[in-house]
Amino acid sequence: MNLKKQQLLQHYESSIRFVQSLQSVSEQSWRKPVAPEKWTVAEVLAHLIPWDEFVTTKRLPFLFTTGALPKGPLANEVNEKAAAKARVVSKQEIIEVFVTSRQTLIADVQSIPDDKWQQTFYIGETELTLFTYLNGLAKHDLHHFEQIRGALNYQ
Repeated sequence: MNLKKQQLLQHYESSIRFVQSLQSVSEQSWRKPVAPEKWTVAEVLAHLIPWDEFVTTKRLPFLFTTGALPKGPLANEVNEKAAAKARVVSKQEIIEVFVTSRQTLIADVQSIPDDKWQQTFYIGETELTLFTYLNGLAKHDLHHFEQIRGALNYQ
């Protein structure tokens, strides 16, 4: 298996374990902002879900086709909608939906042939490989997981 693919799959598996570990967090901590004037733990986690879904439905199926990629959504709108939903759904539901969406992403990434990992594609004017694209999203995850750990004094 391609080492970069393996690295990303390990990140996704680790992210599931981390999110599942949040089951034990109190409701008060779950609804606590990660920093002053920032989203809560619930909102931060919930906003990752629609981006996994976007990648699996609007990016991966189209990356190596001849047609144009579907237009991406407005990030602020997606993020705000996800944060608003997080305010009214349970911790259990957010965690379950995150795990399901991440498992779908894992399955989709596993199915990508190794030879595709070196091919380039464009998003707008930016030339990327599959690894640079997905690794950028993994770094985004890690940034938010660090925020959550910090807010919860969580190791």
